[in-house]
Amino acid sequence: MKILIINGPNLNMLGKRDKATYGRKTLAEIDSVVKKQGEKLDAEITSFQSNSEGALVDFIQQQSSSADGIIINPGALTHYGFSLRDALADSGLPIIEVHLSNIYAREEWRAKSVIAPIAKGQISGLGWQGYIVALQALLAELKGENI
Repeated sequence: MKILIINGPNLNMLGKRDKATYGRKTLAEIDSVVKKQGEKLDAEITSFQSNSEGALVDFIQQQSSSADGIIINPGALTHYGFSLRDALADSGLPIIEVHLSNIYAREEWRAKSVIAPIAKGQISGLGWQGYIVALQALLAELKGENI
């Protein structure tokens, strides 16, 4: 199975930005751990990050026909990325939304996600481990197991 891992704006700065909120691991380190877990679970992981909503939309449109599911951390686009939301919905793929921090325990505006209504589920506040939980849940869903 092929899983797309998509990361939005500012996630390229992980390991440098607000470590108390986002942790110490870099995005490259997280990608490496997720790819290793994917290998153990017989899943091919393709990762992509951009600070541009248009580039994220292009990636989804180009890759979704050969993928089985999407894990996305939309970053700030969580709250207003309507073209990203539409591209995800148009993909027809199961989606798990991931956030490193607990978006519900932060500023009020962070608690609104335009992605959540089209996602199978959302994982928030588990740090980098949330990607692993999302991968396990998405693969279970794809195999017809209830999550």
